[in-house]
Amino acid sequence: MKDSHVHTNLSHDGISSIEEYLDIATEKGVDEITFTEHFDIYDGVETKLKTLDVDNYLKEYRKRKDDTKVKTNFGIEIGLRPESYSKIRNMVINHDFDFIIGSSHITCKKDMSMDPTFFEGLSAQEAYMKYFNEVLENIKKYYYEFDVYGHLDYVVRYGDYGIQQINYDDYRDTLDAILMTLIRKDKGIEINTSGIRYGLGMPHPNMEIIKRYKELGGKIITVGSDAHQAKDLASYFEMAYGMLQLAGFDEVAVYHHRKPDFVKIKSLY
Repeated sequence: MKDSHVHTNLSHDGISSIEEYLDIATEKGVDEITFTEHFDIYDGVETKLKTLDVDNYLKEYRKRKDDTKVKTNFGIEIGLRPESYSKIRNMVINHDFDFIIGSSHITCKKDMSMDPTFFEGLSAQEAYMKYFNEVLENIKKYYYEFDVYGHLDYVVRYGDYGIQQINYDDYRDTLDAILMTLIRKDKGIEINTSGIRYGLGMPHPNMEIIKRYKELGGKIITVGSDAHQAKDLASYFEMAYGMLQLAGFDEVAVYHHRKPDFVKIKSLY
């Protein structure tokens, strides 16, 4: 198996070290790990978190990448924000990444996982639409700065709305615009198994979105655990592979030097 979304203790919320992931990888049937530390810019956001020192991350990655039988890739997960384009672009062009996940963590200048005021006074549909509109804005604005969009329905984790699920028809026009724009730009999406791990009963994004991406002609899909500790490496991957096959995919992508290499799902488990 190949895990394309992994955080170590170099990320602000990571627990396990690079070594701990490499030590457990073979036991978990993983032969390739793409490390994707968090890079978020906090301009205008009330927080004590600091933006990742990418040069230090690269230094730590290089110390270990050749000391293991497990293939490793130098990736990053960028929190895309419309107002942060120049800083993000400058960081990307100055580093030789294998893979970049573009995600939306901070929306409308609020970190949804830490600041519940994002949801104040809004119905679930209003809050989710604000999120999806900014995702679409990011996808239109950025090109070179990401390869796939991460946990596309991330917003459902937060907000006290009871049902943590997106009904595609409620957001069809915007979601179709998101998926079609990604496809036109030769960008992919990921199936992120953390949603299953967090008790949502489904990955991010849900099966409706994955199936619709396929229906619209989408071909690039990566699989990531979004692990923050070694025990979660490649968690629920067999379930994810089965879901992708049900949706009509027979290959998944793994990125090297910003280019997707495709692997047959049936060879992975």
